[in-house]
Amino acid sequence: MSSIRKKIVSFFHIIAQVNRDKATEMVEFELKELENIFSLLILGGFVGMPSPPVPIAIELLPYMERELTVMLSRSDMASDPLGSLVSMLEVD
Repeated sequence: MSSIRKKIVSFFHIIAQVNRDKATEMVEFELKELENIFSLLILGGFVGMPSPPVPIAIELLPYMERELTVMLSRSDMASDPLGSLVSMLEVD
């Protein structure tokens, strides 16, 4: 009887862990999307959107170091379809 109870408790622990993992993945995805939106708002002038005032954009540029690096790497791989596939796998 106790082995069945242990298996049931173990089953529910596994279910809880899977749900926590899924929730963490969703939060990470939302964070990446918010970073993309932030960079689009700051660097919107490159794609035809209205840009924020220059002093504000210059103050925010140090926080956008990673986004600028990603943007430059994507522009380098724009003509390389195999490179874009590998970048989706996040292989360094």
